[in-house]
Parts: sequence; C-alpha cells; structure tokens
Amino acid sequence: MQAMKKNRLSKSLVGISLSLSLLTSGTMFLNPPAAQAATVDTTAAANAISSSKADSIVRTAQSYIGKVRYGFGVRDTKRLILDCSAFTQMVFSQNGITIPWGSSAQTQVGTVVKSKANLQKGDLVMFSVSKPGRINHVGIYIGNGKFISNTTSSGVVIRDMNTGYWKDRFITGRHL
Repeated sequence: MQAMKKNRLSKSLVGISLSLSLLTSGTMFLNPPAAQAATVDTTAAANAISSSKADSIVRTAQSYIGKVRYGFGVRDTKRLILDCSAFTQMVFSQNGITIPWGSSAQTQVGTVVKSKANLQKGDLVMFSVSKPGRINHVGIYIGNGKFISNTTSSGVVIRDMNTGYWKDRFITGRHL
C-alpha cells in the first residue's frame, strides 16, 4: 500500500513538472490524459504585461502632481525635492525598473525612439530646454502627445509636446 502511494505521488510530481516546463516553453496541455497540446500566444501575453507596466508607470508619475518640488541637481526622495531626471528615476524605480540619474545618462538606456509618432506610453522623452540640440530635460510619455515631468516652474505637470513651448524641443525618446 505504501509503495503504491509513493508511486502515485512520484507520477503526480513528474506530471506537474512536465506541465510546468510545457507552460514556460509556450505550450500547455488542455487535456493531459489525451495529451492534446495547444500553443499559447506569448506575444499577446508579453504585450499585456508591458502595457500594464506602462499604465502603472503613468499612474505612479501622476500621483506626484502637486507633491514634488523642483530642485536643480537635487535627488531628495524623502522630502520630494527632485530635478527632472531624479523624478523619472524615482517613478521607474517604484515600478521595478532601474535607470540612472541625469537626463543625459537616461538617454543611454532602452531602445531609441526617434519620432514622436512612435512613442509608447511609459517611454522616456528627452528635450532641449536651453542650448539647442542638447538634452537637458526628461519626462515620461503618457500617450496622446502628452508627457509628465518635473519642471522648474510648476513641479510635476502634464504638458502637450506638440504645441506651445514643448513643440520644437523634443530630441528623442527611449523605450524601456
């Protein structure tokens, strides 16, 4: 009797192990006894995860509107006095993504996005706000031509990057 229980347990563990390895490889059993397999669309699952992460990044950034003060070259997360890149660094960190401090350093991470038309929600967006062509401001793209960033004049705000002050200042984006 004891040997039969051990044998059933052993077979169950092998079945579980096989099912787990098939699930992680992109295939799963719909009916294990009949061994009928179906392929899982891992691309759709990955896009859903990245879309969810982007939404979380945007929600985190928006939660700081009216709460963060701007300080040039400052990264004081406890008192919420930050420059633009410390703000993006903090938001991404709170979503499990490590990026360096500094707008120039942040241009070195992720995949380059050269055109505003190719930006995706959650991308870093880099601007020139003083010397033309030189990146010295960074924010987070939130969709529909808008981005959120920590600014010297208003703290954390949402702005339209296709009109007004920001229209001709976009340099590049980064998809993480």
